[in-house]
Amino acid sequence: MSATNAPKRLGLVIVGALLASGLLLAACAVPDGPAGAGTSGDVVFRHPGVVVSHTQLQHAQQMVAAGKEPWKAAYQDLLKSRYASLGYSAHPADVVPCPFNAGPQSCLDERQDAIAAYTHALLWSVNGRTAHARKAVEIMDGWSAVMKRHEKDNAGLQAAWAGSTWARAAEIVHAGYPNWEKSKVDRFKEMLRTAYLPAVRAQVPTYNGNWELAMTDASLAIAVFLEDRAVFRESLKRFRTRAPAYFYLQKDGPHPPGPPHTAVDTADTVRTYWFNQGTYVDGIAQETCRNLKHVGYSLAASAHIAETAWHQGVDLYGEAGDRIRAALEFHAKYQLGEDVPRWLCGGTVERNMGPDLEVALHHYASRTGAQLPYTRRLVESTRPAGTDDLFVAWETLTHGEAALAPVVDAGSRDAPGADGAEAGGP
Repeated sequence: MSATNAPKRLGLVIVGALLASGLLLAACAVPDGPAGAGTSGDVVFRHPGVVVSHTQLQHAQQMVAAGKEPWKAAYQDLLKSRYASLGYSAHPADVVPCPFNAGPQSCLDERQDAIAAYTHALLWSVNGRTAHARKAVEIMDGWSAVMKRHEKDNAGLQAAWAGSTWARAAEIVHAGYPNWEKSKVDRFKEMLRTAYLPAVRAQVPTYNGNWELAMTDASLAIAVFLEDRAVFRESLKRFRTRAPAYFYLQKDGPHPPGPPHTAVDTADTVRTYWFNQGTYVDGIAQETCRNLKHVGYSLAASAHIAETAWHQGVDLYGEAGDRIRAALEFHAKYQLGEDVPRWLCGGTVERNMGPDLEVALHHYASRTGAQLPYTRRLVESTRPAGTDDLFVAWETLTHGEAALAPVVDAGSRDAPGADGAEAGGP
C-alpha cells in the first residue's frame, strides 16, 4: 500500500467493518454537554457517558477513517499495544489485597485487565470489529464471575483506578453491543456495587488528595453506569469540596483550605500537609512538592469527573474552571522545564507527569476557546497519549484535536513576596 493511498484505504476498511458489524452506537446518540440539569445532579442519565460520549466515539471513527492526525497515530499506537491483542488473557481474582507501595500480582492484573477491556471497547467502537467487543465482554465477565472485594491499605486507590476504567469500558459496550447477556451485565453491575463502591466511597480526607479525587472519579463513573442518582449527587458534592483543598487560588485566602472534616486548618498544619510549601500562588497543588506525577493523576481524575458530569448535564468545568485552568498552566510550565524559583519546593520539582492533560485541554481549548499555551505545548509534545497503566488510557484518540501553530510562551509567574520556602514532606 502506498503512503498516499494508506489513509483512504484505512478509511474504507473501517467503514466497511462498521457496516458489516451493525455497530449500534449511532442508535444511542445523545447530545453532549449540559442540557438543563443544572447543578443538582437530578439527571436523566446519558449513555455512553463516562468520560467518553457517543459523539466523541463517532468523531474518532471519522478522523481515523480519514487518516487525520493526531487520531491516526493514536489509533495506531492503540493497535500496537499489548492490551489490544485478541489473544489477551485476563487473570480475575476473588480478592485483591493491595498494601501501600507493594502488592501481589492480582493488583497489577486487575488494573491491566480493566485497561484491556477499555482498549477493546474503544477498538470496537472505532473499527467495528465485533471480536473486540467480545474480548471486552470476556474480560469483564471473567472478573464479575469471581471478584468479591479489595483489601489492605491501598484498597481505596486500587479500587478507584480499576473501577473507573471498568465503568468506562462497560458504558461503551453496554450502550451499543447487543450480545452482552443481560444476566452478565447485571452480574457486572453487582460487582461494581459491592466490590468497588464501598472502597471508593470511603472517607480518607487526610490522605494525599490524589486519593479522594481518583476515588470520586470512580464513584461518579460507576454511578452513571448503575444509574444511581444518590451516589451521583454524593460524588458531585465530594468533588466540589475536595478540589479547593487540592488546587489553590489566591481568592481562597492566605493559605489553602484544609480537607473537609480534618484538623488541617491552620497555616502550620496546611504547610505540613502541602509538603512544607508555605507560599501559595494560583494553580499550585497539594502534591506539587511531592512530585508532578501525583498532581498529574489529580488533574486527570478531575478532568474525568468534570467530563463525565458534562455528559450528564452538569457543568463542573465551569464551576471549577479558574481553579483547573490555573493548575494546568502552573504544572505544565514546570513539566516542560521552566526554572523553578527558590520559593517553590525549595527550587526543585520532580518532573514526572504522565499523559494526563488531554481531556482537560479538549474542554477548555475546544469548547470554550481558552488559551492554555503551556498545557497545549506539553500535550502536543507528548502525543499520542498512551496509558499510564493505572487509569488513564488513549485520550488523544478520544479527546484529541488538531495541533495548532506554535504559540508564544506565557510569561513566568513569580509569587509576590516569595522568599524561599524549603522543600520537604515524606
